[in-house]
Amino acid sequence: MKLFLHLTVLFFVSCGSLMAEQKPNENEKPNIVFFFADDQTTSTLGCYGNQVIKTPNIDELAARGTRFNNACVSQAICWVSRTTILTGLTGRSYGTPANPEMARPEAVETLFSDLLRENGYRVGYFGKWHAKMPKGFQREKHFDEFEAISRNPYYKKQPDGSLRHETELIVDRGIEFLKTQPKGKPFALNMWFNACHAEDSDRRPGIGHFPWPRAVDGMYEDVTIAPPRLNAPEIFDGQPGFLKTTLNRERYFWRWNTDEKYQTNMRAYYRMVSGIDGAIGRFLAALKEAGLDKNTIVVYSADNGYYMGNRGFAGKWSHYEEALNVPLIIADPRVPAPQRGQVTSASALNLDLPATFLDWAGVAIPPRYQGHSLQPIVAGKTPADWRTEAFHEHFAVRNRIPAFEGLRNERFKYVRYFDHGNHEFLHDLKQDPDELVNLAGHPEYQDTLKEMRERTTTRVKELGGPLDPLKGKFTDSTDPHPVASAAVGAKVDPEGFVSVFDGKTLRHWSGDPRYWSVEEGALTGKTDGTLKMNRFITWNDSTIRNFDLRVKVKVTAGGNSGLQYRGTSRPDLGLDIVTGYQCDVVANNPNYNGMLYEEKGRRILSHTGEKVIIDPEGQPWVVGKIPVNTFAPDEWHDFRVLVKGNHHQHWIDGHKTADLIDLDEKGRALEGVLAVQVHVGPQMKIQYKDFKIKHLPDDLPLQAAKDHPIPADAYGVRPQGRLPKGWKPPVYGQR
Repeated sequence: MKLFLHLTVLFFVSCGSLMAEQKPNENEKPNIVFFFADDQTTSTLGCYGNQVIKTPNIDELAARGTRFNNACVSQAICWVSRTTILTGLTGRSYGTPANPEMARPEAVETLFSDLLRENGYRVGYFGKWHAKMPKGFQREKHFDEFEAISRNPYYKKQPDGSLRHETELIVDRGIEFLKTQPKGKPFALNMWFNACHAEDSDRRPGIGHFPWPRAVDGMYEDVTIAPPRLNAPEIFDGQPGFLKTTLNRERYFWRWNTDEKYQTNMRAYYRMVSGIDGAIGRFLAALKEAGLDKNTIVVYSADNGYYMGNRGFAGKWSHYEEALNVPLIIADPRVPAPQRGQVTSASALNLDLPATFLDWAGVAIPPRYQGHSLQPIVAGKTPADWRTEAFHEHFAVRNRIPAFEGLRNERFKYVRYFDHGNHEFLHDLKQDPDELVNLAGHPEYQDTLKEMRERTTTRVKELGGPLDPLKGKFTDSTDPHPVASAAVGAKVDPEGFVSVFDGKTLRHWSGDPRYWSVEEGALTGKTDGTLKMNRFITWNDSTIRNFDLRVKVKVTAGGNSGLQYRGTSRPDLGLDIVTGYQCDVVANNPNYNGMLYEEKGRRILSHTGEKVIIDPEGQPWVVGKIPVNTFAPDEWHDFRVLVKGNHHQHWIDGHKTADLIDLDEKGRALEGVLAVQVHVGPQMKIQYKDFKIKHLPDDLPLQAAKDHPIPADAYGVRPQGRLPKGWKPPVYGQR
């Protein structure tokens, strides 16, 4: 009998222990972890239907949580969305009619984090801040642990000299937070990423514009990503004029306007997303290892949606679904098993998140909060009186981004752009989910239009009233169809040239400071003779397509450099490595100085003094000769590179050194980055000054083979490297 009782006790103790591991104490306050991405639409997560992207950890959160199919932000811009979560108020409500972007002191005196701390929570914040707070506001005082981690640049130098991506650093801090968490005390941890925001000041496709954690190097390189679904030209052309000239269109030319740029940047963006996912997986493993996973609610969302070429747009800001719609996933281990993995169409807003956090913590939700707790929906019990209509607006950067206000419900979306003659949109989201038809002018929808217009006016009054009139004039950002896309936003001189170097700093350039500096008003590269790989410094302001480049160059005796153009960044070789076309700068060999070389590609395309045609198979043929001049080292020389379509020409001091037509469709590049180089070999110093470029029209014609027949006596360009004894160049007519 004693043995039976003993075994019975052991059985219940064991079961009790197991149940304690599997089910949290209902009286114990849950921990809250909030992962917050930047500039992410729902279409870039596996759990929302993307079949290409790899996001297993976020997908797993959705599989054991609740995925919201109808989550939106009230205003699609970084700082307003983030301040809305901190305050529980729309931008119009936390600001003033005269200055809606700046939070009022009383609106930010108490953040949701303060209310959690007052109720026993330890609150941490790591990552992007970007909130416009009043003078004297001290963000650190609102959290127990706080560290702002920004981009610009994404890669942060560590004490050991290595570089670490901000996504990884933010999660590093989160894991450190876990390790110092007092036992028995609840916590709320915010990890607010800068990814997937583009590095706006660095427009080099891929690693420049969308830098990713190096742990995901190479992902998606073998994938062709589908083009934007709504990229038909007539969709963009159907927009009103004020939307065709805004920042949405300007930034389109930074990242999405050519197939090659689109593929490069989309792969890079996908890597940023997968980098976030990998970091989240690392945190979730640490959470489990700490024994905290069974009572920790995990939330994943983004501060706004993102145009990825759809409608001819980039960025966010305007009223379409791509900008307003965001991912929202909540994994609460306390909910019953039947509710796990559910998908809900209930309307959710970023406004709801602070109220939800407080509800989970058992803290009274302040009456001023304009959102509602999502906890009932997560528990599978959407309230009968849940919202059926939501207010949306945009007023940030009103002088360059069109401002609007309006309502969105299950059937219709109404907005008016109040700085642009109250231009109205009415979309039927059921019949026209892509919002391609504006029903505002259709007679049969006038009653709906009038009702939603009046409800919008009422809601505006409730939230703080109309904004003051726009101060000054609205400024267009771009022509809808610029002649030269690289010139969008550029400041040109009277001759149409853009300065690419200011003569004082390395601003607008990316390179390793071990090799690059400014001396005597010149962009200066130095090596000590120990260099193992050519190193580059790259211009960040735009890619270049068709152009006329002018620069003064001085190189020391024995030095070797080059003007890299239409190049490709190669992070697989190094963050500063560039491949592609090059106008060589060679001090001691007149046969190479000014020639056309292709770095890590087809290599020597034209020696100095050669007129060349590259045939469609990639073989360069000498079809003419140019006299070769000698240019002394340690003196300034005027270099010029003129590229029109596939016709390349180089000059030094007004003397032509190379003339080449590239008919190799597979091997050639029609667009890429501008860079300069320091070369392996002897100690050297290379300098560039008075550096400028004129962007020529994008649509210059390409030279065709039928117009440039290769003569029978043309001979092959001598290739690089040691050749067999007695080598003779091939002759075109004797192939």
